[in-house]
Amino acid sequence: MIDYHLHLWPHGTRDRTPTVEELATYCERAREHGVDQIAITEHFFRFRQTAKLLSGYFRRYPESSMRTLMEEYWLDHARADLDKYVSVVLEAKDAGLPVVLGLEVDYYEDSMDAVGELIRQYPFDVVLGSVHWVVEWPFDHVNDPEIMKHWEKVGIEPAWEGYTRALEELSASKVVDVLAHPDLIKVAGLFPSVPEEFYERMAEAAASAQIAAEVSSAGWRKPVKEPYPGPTLLSYFFEKGVPITTASDSHGVVDVAYRIDDIKSLISKAGYDSLLSFSARKPLPTPITLE
Repeated sequence: MIDYHLHLWPHGTRDRTPTVEELATYCERAREHGVDQIAITEHFFRFRQTAKLLSGYFRRYPESSMRTLMEEYWLDHARADLDKYVSVVLEAKDAGLPVVLGLEVDYYEDSMDAVGELIRQYPFDVVLGSVHWVVEWPFDHVNDPEIMKHWEKVGIEPAWEGYTRALEELSASKVVDVLAHPDLIKVAGLFPSVPEEFYERMAEAAASAQIAAEVSSAGWRKPVKEPYPGPTLLSYFFEKGVPITTASDSHGVVDVAYRIDDIKSLISKAGYDSLLSFSARKPLPTPITLE
């Protein structure tokens, strides 16, 4: 098994330069839970190089409390150095640790060409694609009452529509290799009357772009209390031939390989017998061991 979505810093903490020793603890934790390879996939918005590239991005939207909140959050996190991050993960790889160099990239409307150009300057193995906000609303900040109250203003159906459209555009950009937590919009446990309409579009987006989807245990740690994707969306992915990776989305070593056995059971029941690992952005099918 693999854990292809791991972060080095919890949200809200000041970024620091990672070390090979730190990555070794991730690998050891993964090995203890039957995971053979991990991908370090820090958030793209964590880095000063990203802030320089996308300075003022959220100002394209009308002034609002959500825009101000998102701008402040985004700038507060853009403190790490991308070059140092890359060099440490490469050093860990050279030392023989079972780790690949990754990145988690959000959808930036009308800016994905520039994002892709920056990413191609680095030797990444895998790039995850995510949608964490609808327009300027960071809907997945489930512990913030102001952000959760915004659901009432936006509405469930429009929120799902905006999210799905962003996911479709992100997929079509061909900048990313894997859709991370593809149905993240359900994080608060709020569903439209017919979610299948959106699930079909999500699966078609991945299939058309010939990219993979992530199966993540992180949803079990959120109010929705189910994995990303849930069984129905996972079945759509399988029917459309979308390959998968598996992940914990741990922010720190504590949740590395979180509920990996439950994920293995879920994907096996859906019909999957292999996963994708990556090297230099090239997919490598890997059989699932069921023992």
